[in-house]
Amino acid sequence: MPLYEHVMISRQDLSNAQAEGLIEHFSTVLKDNGGSVVDTEYWGIKTMAYKINKNRKGHYAFLRSDAPSAAVHEMERLMRLHDDVMRVLTIKVDAHKEGPSAQMQKREERGERRERH
Repeated sequence: MPLYEHVMISRQDLSNAQAEGLIEHFSTVLKDNGGSVVDTEYWGIKTMAYKINKNRKGHYAFLRSDAPSAAVHEMERLMRLHDDVMRVLTIKVDAHKEGPSAQMQKREERGERRERH
């Protein structure tokens, strides 16, 4: 099955438990449609670059999944209909990287930056 990575931004006025409940809800949608969730991360409340629906901040969540495309389409459809979800980004990847994402790593673990010219 294809591998996907999803980033979801939900409204800032939700509690942490409600934001993590959204992750669980959409994980079960994937599982019910024949997919599996490999890993989930809750990144917390972060400031966005621009306002979305009059919100400056949002709860960020990250999911790694192994699911058929029909399951991903159904999950994205339900996310678009959900009032608490502001944005969704889904990317098809060749392989999942081991360990935490770059957002969850400490600065020392990330490695060196490239030089600017």
